[in-house]
Amino acid sequence: MGIIAKNLVQMAEVQLTTFGKENAKVDAELIFRHCFNLDKAGFFKLWGAELDETAIEQYMQIIAVRASGVPLQHITGEQGFMGLTFAVDPEVLIPRQETEVLAGEVIKHIKERKKTCIVLDLGCGSGAIGISIAKLCKNAKVVASDINAKAIELSKRNAKAIGVDDRMSFVRGDLFGPFKGLFRNDKFDIIVSNPPYIKSDIIPTLQVEVRDHEPLSALDGGVDGLIYYREILEKAPMYLKKDGVLALEIGHDQAIEIMEIAKMHRKFKNGKFIKDLTGKDRVMILYL
Repeated sequence: MGIIAKNLVQMAEVQLTTFGKENAKVDAELIFRHCFNLDKAGFFKLWGAELDETAIEQYMQIIAVRASGVPLQHITGEQGFMGLTFAVDPEVLIPRQETEVLAGEVIKHIKERKKTCIVLDLGCGSGAIGISIAKLCKNAKVVASDINAKAIELSKRNAKAIGVDDRMSFVRGDLFGPFKGLFRNDKFDIIVSNPPYIKSDIIPTLQVEVRDHEPLSALDGGVDGLIYYREILEKAPMYLKKDGVLALEIGHDQAIEIMEIAKMHRKFKNGKFIKDLTGKDRVMILYL
């Protein structure tokens, strides 16, 4: 016996709510569209249709996967970022809305410069930051680097799908490792990075979607959450051009400590913090 699509989606919403999913209605609808390969128009067209048992079972099995804590993005295989759609992978961090603040600040800076800017997306992950910059700034050329081979592969696919692969290059390696050497002179106008910044002992307390399904290497910032900032703030000046800019995403409670690290190296003239939509410090901009 079949069930009307509308009623099925409502049943799924109830199940997801029972398992504590905050956006149960949205998740139920997006999974339905993904399961039946529907756009918004197709979704509403099917709203009153009766579904057979096979379709119902298929949909509810995927709902059960979501209820268990698997991120919605790992089910649909995609995530929106800066108005673009990125493929995602369980081995690479899902782009977050707060990171749009970082990308937006860099994009604003590049557009103000008007001349061609060479940008390093350090620890690029899915490529969301660097690809968004290349897509929205015609005067930007982007080098995307990551230690994770899966991230480089995914970034390349996203760059090609979004149509900016002609203005991007990809390098695998740990932080600035690929750019140092006796006969190298890599310099960038802007270095942008969203490094791991969660304290190691905080990770077990995170939501199951993050704790159990995001790569630990993309989350763990060491005992105090600052291990990567120390290296980036120490070495970034060597890879920035004169009047270069370093843009970093930070944890909402790390601003003072990170600024102290920056001051210790005495390389940057000044800096500022940008708040996210919740009013928390989220981005640090430093000027060489």
